[in-house]
Amino acid sequence: MAQVDVVDLGGKKVGSLELADEIFAPEQINEALLWEAVKHYRAALRQGTAATKNKKLVSGSGKKLWKQKGTGRARVGSVRSPIWRHGGTVHGPQPHSHDYAFPRKKLLGALRSALASKLADGKLTVVESLELADAKTKAYRAALDKLDAKRTTLLVEKEPGRSLLLGARNLDRVQLMVTREVHPYDLLRYERAIFSRAAIEQLQESLKKTVSRRKLAGSEVA
Repeated sequence: MAQVDVVDLGGKKVGSLELADEIFAPEQINEALLWEAVKHYRAALRQGTAATKNKKLVSGSGKKLWKQKGTGRARVGSVRSPIWRHGGTVHGPQPHSHDYAFPRKKLLGALRSALASKLADGKLTVVESLELADAKTKAYRAALDKLDAKRTTLLVEKEPGRSLLLGARNLDRVQLMVTREVHPYDLLRYERAIFSRAAIEQLQESLKKTVSRRKLAGSEVA
């Protein structure tokens, strides 16, 4: 098992933590799966509100403009015909959801890949606790600078306390999340991910259980 240093918010090492190979090993990185997870997440973000007016919705009379036969002109039934200027649009976009089903097994696999990728890039930091006695944005900004988190940063806590919520909510380019809400897209979107020890342990145990169930199911099939 690989080990990662556990530091305090001052950047001083206070311990170490063992990381499971079935989650954090470089072999777990699957770029194709990460691409699928990001594509699914971004599709769900789309509003899908683009709309065009069809023949029923455009303004104009429904009266037949001239009689069917005898005029020498092409037959026409309505000024709202799609072949006329200002007429209705045929097969144009209509409001709809762009979301689609994404298997949970693939999502968890992508999460393992994202975690392994962050660790391999040296962009994953584990701290003993994210809580500070002084619940001020300035104090948290100083702490993140000491952890070399000067750009976009994802903070992950098991159960954020009041001081963390108050101190982190106004930090620029910093997002605070609870463990159960972490998505592969979030880990890839932010340059550095900072987990509390409790958060990374909870996430690791949860992912290890899914890996164990998958191996058990595979052995039963065999």
